Amino acid sequence: MKPLPYNPESITVTQEMCDHNGHMNVNYYYQLFDSTYTSFYIDELGFGDDYLESGFSTFTLEDNIRYLKEFRLDDKVYPSFMLYKVNKKLLHFVGILQNEDKETAAIFETVLGHIDLHKRKIVEFPSERLLHLCNVTDEQHTKSELSFDVKLFIKDMDA
Repeated sequence: MKPLPYNPESITVTQEMCDHNGHMNVNYYYQLFDSTYTSFYIDELGFGDDYLESGFSTFTLEDNIRYLKEFRLDDKVYPSFMLYKVNKKLLHFVGILQNEDKETAAIFETVLGHIDLHKRKIVEFPSERLLHLCNVTDEQHTKSELSFDVKLFIKDMDA
């Protein structure tokens, strides 16, 4: 499978990341997904400090990780992501970790809700931000095609 549109640098599995079975511990799969998609979330989608200071953020509502192949000490891990779907209040990201042979070793999905930090409730995105998110999603869908089914779902924009 080709990498998804957002491709941060590869990561090498260290001894610290390995467990008693001699492969990368499941905690590090999540950490790799979270740490590498965060730069996309902040830099490309604009959810940095300015957005927080405006009184809004996103909270994780649900995650799903599928473990397909193991990573072992000194293996290179190639993460990639896309903003898979957006609606008025939610974001659905999909990420993969691939090995050096371009095989998908893990699939990550997360759904985030747009939060008004003063009310601590899910609210709609401002129209200009929603338009930007929709444009990013549309552009990324033209650059990639998933070779697997997604497990998490959010409602369509019109629903």
